[in-house]
Amino acid sequence: MKKILLPTDFSTNAWNAIVYTVNYFQNEKCLFYILHTYTPTFYRVDYMMGGPVNSAIPDKGVEVAQAGLEKTLRDLRKNLPNKNHQFKTISSFNILTDEIEEVTAKEGIDIIAMGTQGATGAKEIFLGTNTVHVIKKAKIPVLAIPIGYAFKEIDSIVFPTDYTTPYDPEALGFLAEMSKLQKARIIVLNVKEDFVLNEKQNAHKKALGAFLKPMDHSFEQVKGELMPNAIHEYVGKHRIGLLAIMNRKHTFLHRLINKSTIDSIGYHSRIPFVAIPESWEEPLKKT
Repeated sequence: MKKILLPTDFSTNAWNAIVYTVNYFQNEKCLFYILHTYTPTFYRVDYMMGGPVNSAIPDKGVEVAQAGLEKTLRDLRKNLPNKNHQFKTISSFNILTDEIEEVTAKEGIDIIAMGTQGATGAKEIFLGTNTVHVIKKAKIPVLAIPIGYAFKEIDSIVFPTDYTTPYDPEALGFLAEMSKLQKARIIVLNVKEDFVLNEKQNAHKKALGAFLKPMDHSFEQVKGELMPNAIHEYVGKHRIGLLAIMNRKHTFLHRLINKSTIDSIGYHSRIPFVAIPESWEEPLKKT
């Protein structure tokens, strides 16, 4: 049984992400964990000693959380009944990313799914930050659904790559599983100023092709200078249903100088995307 974590703040955006995810996995046996985290307006001594459970004074956050989770369950059972699905609720006085990390480890979660508002203009740094932070910290895949995006059958999944490093079989296995659930074609997309791959890139492409051989897939190249922009243009032009991104680790210096691809796509993607953590890291060169 697949275990899926659904963080919620009881907003329309969060509910939309829950509905999308439940529909995506409608034919899969799943246990969904619906998570709500909160912090009180003022920290009191009793909170510091044990949280709201041990507090003598009722906390409004606890009541709101419980009521919201109960309503979410009622709405799910009423609007999306499914014998394949089970649900558990979690209410926690904690920071969202910390609680997600704890629950993921404790319950053996397979995937996190949540909404992202995206952003434009000056508001860019304020919107969608929770989702981006979760993606950066998560050790498991994160499915992010833009606000207002309704579920529909997925014909194709775009997987952008530059072929510069090999791929972790477990990460590729998750990509294949997401494709199988929707019977979707995997499009491996390479964005490059020139279409000439070096020897190392060709080797990685060949290995990727061998892994994907049993599946419906294709390799495509587009010419583009800015990878996030080229990806978005391709997705819009070809009406792609899902974007799959390998979430590779970057150096601290790189994060300071440049906004990562994950950030750019996380803030601007108009379709759902899944960020898959890459466990493989390039070894340090000996000097």
